[in-house]
Amino acid sequence: MNTGTALVISAHSADFVWRCGGAIALHQQKGIDVTVVCLSYGERGESAKLWKQEGMTLDRVKTERRKEAESAAAALGVADIQFLDCGDYPLQLDRDEKFRLVDLIRKVQPGFILTHSKYDPYNTDHMYASELTLEARMIAQAWGHNPGEKVLGAPQVYLFEPHQTEQMAWKPDVFLDITPVWDRKWAAIQCMQGQEHLWHYYENVGENRGNHFRRNSGGQSGGRDCRYAEGFQSVFPRTVDEL
Repeated sequence: MNTGTALVISAHSADFVWRCGGAIALHQQKGIDVTVVCLSYGERGESAKLWKQEGMTLDRVKTERRKEAESAAAALGVADIQFLDCGDYPLQLDRDEKFRLVDLIRKVQPGFILTHSKYDPYNTDHMYASELTLEARMIAQAWGHNPGEKVLGAPQVYLFEPHQTEQMAWKPDVFLDITPVWDRKWAAIQCMQGQEHLWHYYENVGENRGNHFRRNSGGQSGGRDCRYAEGFQSVFPRTVDEL
Protein backbone atom coordinates (compact mmCIF):
# COMPACT_ATOMS: atom_id res chain seq x y z
CA MET A 1 0.00 0.00 0.00
CA ASN A 2 1.33 3.43 -0.88
CA THR A 3 0.79 5.99 1.86
CA GLY A 4 1.61 8.96 -0.35
CA THR A 5 5.14 9.12 1.02
CA ALA A 6 8.46 7.43 0.30
CA LEU A 7 11.86 7.41 1.97
CA VAL A 8 15.37 7.23 0.53
CA ILE A 9 18.22 6.31 2.87
CA SER A 10 21.49 7.35 1.25
CA ALA A 11 24.88 6.56 2.77
CA HIS A 12 26.50 9.68 1.32
CA SER A 13 25.10 12.94 0.03
CA ALA A 14 25.35 12.04 -3.66
CA ASP A 15 24.22 8.41 -3.69
CA PHE A 16 20.52 9.22 -4.00
CA VAL A 17 21.21 11.25 -7.15
CA TRP A 18 23.04 8.61 -9.17
CA ARG A 19 21.04 5.59 -8.06
CA CYS A 20 17.41 6.65 -7.70
CA GLY A 21 17.11 10.27 -8.79
CA GLY A 22 14.69 9.25 -11.51
CA ALA A 23 12.46 7.34 -9.09
CA ILE A 24 12.43 10.34 -6.77
CA ALA A 25 11.45 12.81 -9.50
CA LEU A 26 8.86 10.46 -11.00
CA HIS A 27 7.08 9.79 -7.72
CA GLN A 28 7.17 13.43 -6.69
CA GLN A 29 5.50 14.17 -10.02
CA LYS A 30 2.83 11.61 -9.13
CA GLY A 31 2.11 13.37 -5.84
CA ILE A 32 4.12 11.08 -3.56
CA ASP A 33 6.27 13.10 -1.16
CA VAL A 34 9.80 11.72 -1.08
CA THR A 35 12.02 12.32 1.94
CA VAL A 36 15.76 11.83 1.44
CA VAL A 37 18.03 11.05 4.40
CA CYS A 38 21.78 11.41 3.89
CA LEU A 39 23.56 9.52 6.64
CA SER A 40 26.80 11.37 5.86
CA TYR A 41 28.09 14.01 3.48
CA GLY A 42 30.68 11.64 2.02
CA GLU A 43 33.14 14.24 3.19
CA ARG A 44 36.13 11.98 3.78
CA GLY A 45 35.91 9.33 1.10
CA GLU A 46 33.77 10.74 -1.72
CA SER A 47 35.08 14.27 -2.10
CA ALA A 48 38.51 13.85 -3.69
CA LYS A 49 38.03 16.77 -6.10
CA LEU A 50 37.41 19.11 -3.18
CA TRP A 51 40.30 17.79 -1.09
CA LYS A 52 42.70 18.47 -3.96
CA GLN A 53 42.06 22.20 -3.51
CA GLU A 54 44.69 23.96 -1.43
CA GLY A 55 43.67 24.82 2.12
CA MET A 56 40.56 22.64 2.11
CA THR A 57 39.08 21.76 5.52
CA LEU A 58 36.59 19.15 6.68
CA ASP A 59 33.94 21.76 7.48
CA ARG A 60 34.31 23.36 4.05
CA VAL A 61 33.94 19.99 2.35
CA LYS A 62 30.78 19.27 4.33
CA THR A 63 29.38 22.68 3.42
CA GLU A 64 30.04 22.19 -0.29
CA ARG A 65 28.64 18.66 -0.28
CA ARG A 66 25.50 19.84 1.47
CA LYS A 67 25.00 22.64 -1.06
CA GLU A 68 25.37 20.17 -3.93
CA ALA A 69 22.91 17.72 -2.40
CA GLU A 70 20.36 20.44 -1.65
CA SER A 71 20.59 21.74 -5.22
CA ALA A 72 20.17 18.21 -6.59
CA ALA A 73 17.21 17.58 -4.29
CA ALA A 74 15.57 20.78 -5.52
CA ALA A 75 16.08 19.69 -9.14
CA LEU A 76 14.34 16.39 -8.35
CA GLY A 77 11.48 18.07 -6.46
CA VAL A 78 12.35 16.36 -3.16
CA ALA A 79 9.83 17.17 -0.44
CA ASP A 80 12.39 17.06 2.37
CA ILE A 81 16.11 16.31 2.61
CA GLN A 82 17.80 15.68 5.95
CA PHE A 83 21.47 15.26 6.84
CA LEU A 84 22.31 13.12 9.87
CA ASP A 85 26.05 13.92 9.61
CA CYS A 86 27.19 10.56 11.03
CA GLY A 87 30.57 10.60 9.28
CA ASP A 88 31.86 8.35 6.53
CA TYR A 89 34.75 6.00 5.82
CA PRO A 90 33.66 4.40 8.03
CA LEU A 91 29.97 5.15 8.38
CA GLN A 92 28.88 4.10 11.89
CA LEU A 93 25.82 5.01 13.95
CA ASP A 94 25.57 4.65 17.70
CA ARG A 95 22.34 3.57 19.42
CA ASP A 96 20.96 7.09 19.78
CA GLU A 97 21.65 7.88 16.12
CA LYS A 98 19.88 4.67 15.10
CA PHE A 99 16.85 5.65 17.15
CA ARG A 100 16.93 9.06 15.48
CA LEU A 101 16.57 7.29 12.14
CA VAL A 102 13.77 5.13 13.55
CA ASP A 103 11.95 8.26 14.70
CA LEU A 104 12.27 9.72 11.23
CA ILE A 105 10.91 6.55 9.60
CA ARG A 106 7.91 6.57 11.91
CA LYS A 107 7.29 10.23 11.16
CA VAL A 108 7.42 9.74 7.39
CA GLN A 109 5.45 6.44 7.39
CA PRO A 110 6.78 5.61 3.92
CA GLY A 111 4.89 3.48 1.46
CA PHE A 112 8.27 2.19 0.26
CA ILE A 113 11.93 2.68 1.09
CA LEU A 114 14.92 2.93 -1.27
CA THR A 115 18.47 2.16 -0.15
CA HIS A 116 21.75 0.45 -1.04
CA SER A 117 22.60 -3.10 -2.06
CA LYS A 118 23.26 -5.66 0.66
CA TYR A 119 26.84 -6.28 -0.48
CA ASP A 120 29.50 -3.84 -1.65
CA PRO A 121 33.15 -4.81 -1.09
CA TYR A 122 34.30 -1.56 -2.71
CA ASN A 123 32.42 0.61 -0.25
CA THR A 124 31.38 -0.90 3.06
CA ASP A 125 29.50 2.30 3.96
CA HIS A 126 26.92 1.28 1.36
CA MET A 127 26.22 -2.18 2.71
CA TYR A 128 26.24 -0.81 6.26
CA ALA A 129 23.51 1.63 5.18
CA SER A 130 21.51 -1.28 3.77
CA GLU A 131 21.81 -3.29 6.98
CA LEU A 132 20.99 -0.20 9.03
CA THR A 133 17.87 0.46 6.95
CA LEU A 134 16.50 -3.02 7.58
CA GLU A 135 17.33 -2.78 11.28
CA ALA A 136 15.65 0.62 11.63
CA ARG A 137 12.61 -0.60 9.70
CA MET A 138 12.33 -3.53 12.10
CA ILE A 139 12.56 -1.31 15.18
CA ALA A 140 10.03 1.13 13.73
CA GLN A 141 7.56 -1.78 13.48
CA ALA A 142 7.99 -2.77 17.14
CA TRP A 143 5.04 -1.88 19.36
CA GLY A 144 7.31 -1.93 22.39
CA HIS A 145 9.63 0.76 21.01
CA ASN A 146 8.36 4.08 22.39
CA PRO A 147 4.86 2.73 23.13
CA GLY A 148 2.07 5.06 22.09
CA GLU A 149 3.70 6.17 18.87
CA LYS A 150 2.28 5.14 15.51
CA VAL A 151 4.23 2.06 14.44
CA LEU A 152 5.42 1.44 10.91
CA GLY A 153 3.54 -0.93 8.65
CA ALA A 154 5.49 -3.13 6.25
CA PRO A 155 6.83 -0.99 3.42
CA GLN A 156 8.70 -2.68 0.61
CA VAL A 157 12.44 -2.00 0.54
CA TYR A 158 14.00 -1.57 -2.88
CA LEU A 159 17.77 -1.82 -3.25
CA PHE A 160 18.99 0.58 -5.89
CA GLU A 161 21.78 -0.18 -8.32
CA PRO A 162 25.34 -0.16 -6.95
CA HIS A 163 28.49 0.85 -8.79
CA GLN A 164 30.27 -2.06 -10.53
CA THR A 165 27.05 -4.04 -10.34
CA GLU A 166 28.51 -7.41 -11.29
CA GLN A 167 30.56 -7.52 -8.07
CA MET A 168 27.67 -6.78 -5.72
CA ALA A 169 25.40 -9.84 -5.85
CA TRP A 170 22.65 -7.42 -6.90
CA LYS A 171 19.97 -8.73 -9.22
CA PRO A 172 17.26 -6.31 -10.38
CA ASP A 173 13.68 -7.56 -10.46
CA VAL A 174 12.10 -4.15 -11.15
CA PHE A 175 12.81 -1.71 -13.98
CA LEU A 176 11.30 1.75 -13.68
CA ASP A 177 10.85 3.95 -16.75
CA ILE A 178 12.30 7.37 -15.86
CA THR A 179 12.29 8.78 -19.39
CA PRO A 180 9.65 11.42 -18.56
CA VAL A 181 11.85 12.86 -15.79
CA TRP A 182 15.32 12.21 -17.19
CA ASP A 183 15.90 15.93 -17.67
CA ARG A 184 15.40 16.40 -13.91
CA LYS A 185 17.78 13.59 -13.04
CA TRP A 186 20.40 14.92 -15.45
CA ALA A 187 20.07 18.39 -13.90
CA ALA A 188 20.53 16.83 -10.44
CA ILE A 189 23.55 14.84 -11.59
CA GLN A 190 25.20 18.04 -12.80
CA CYS A 191 24.77 19.57 -9.34
CA MET A 192 27.29 17.06 -7.99
CA GLN A 193 30.37 19.04 -8.99
CA GLY A 194 32.61 17.13 -6.57
CA GLN A 195 32.11 13.89 -8.51
CA GLU A 196 31.96 15.05 -12.11
CA HIS A 197 33.75 11.88 -13.21
CA LEU A 198 30.53 9.94 -12.56
CA TRP A 199 28.14 12.05 -14.63
CA HIS A 200 28.32 10.19 -17.91
CA TYR A 201 28.81 6.83 -16.25
CA TYR A 202 25.33 7.11 -14.75
CA GLU A 203 23.93 8.50 -17.97
CA ASN A 204 25.12 5.27 -19.58
CA VAL A 205 23.58 3.21 -16.77
CA GLY A 206 20.24 4.92 -17.41
CA GLU A 207 20.44 4.16 -21.11
CA ASN A 208 21.41 0.53 -20.50
CA ARG A 209 18.54 0.00 -18.08
CA GLY A 210 16.24 1.62 -20.61
CA ASN A 211 17.29 -1.09 -23.03
CA HIS A 212 16.54 -3.75 -20.41
CA PHE A 213 13.13 -2.20 -19.81
CA ARG A 214 12.37 -2.42 -23.54
CA ARG A 215 13.53 -6.02 -23.72
CA ASN A 216 11.20 -6.98 -20.86
CA SER A 217 8.24 -4.76 -21.66
CA GLY A 218 6.62 -6.88 -24.36
CA GLY A 219 4.26 -8.76 -22.10
CA GLN A 220 4.22 -6.33 -19.19
CA SER A 221 4.14 -2.80 -20.57
CA GLY A 222 2.66 -3.33 -24.01
CA GLY A 223 6.06 -3.22 -25.68
CA ARG A 224 6.34 0.51 -25.07
CA ASP A 225 9.49 2.45 -25.72
CA CYS A 226 11.79 3.55 -22.91
CA ARG A 227 14.98 5.55 -23.28
CA TYR A 228 16.07 5.75 -19.63
CA ALA A 229 15.28 3.48 -16.68
CA GLU A 230 16.47 2.58 -13.18
CA GLY A 231 16.75 -0.93 -11.80
CA PHE A 232 15.82 -2.09 -8.30
CA GLN A 233 15.93 -5.31 -6.30
CA SER A 234 13.02 -5.87 -3.92
CA VAL A 235 13.80 -7.32 -0.50
CA PHE A 236 10.40 -8.66 0.49
CA PRO A 237 7.83 -10.74 -1.44
CA ARG A 238 5.08 -8.77 -3.13
CA THR A 239 1.52 -9.97 -2.57
CA VAL A 240 -0.69 -9.99 -5.65
CA ASP A 241 -4.16 -11.12 -6.72
CA GLU A 242 -3.11 -12.07 -10.24
CA LEU A 243 0.08 -12.40 -12.27
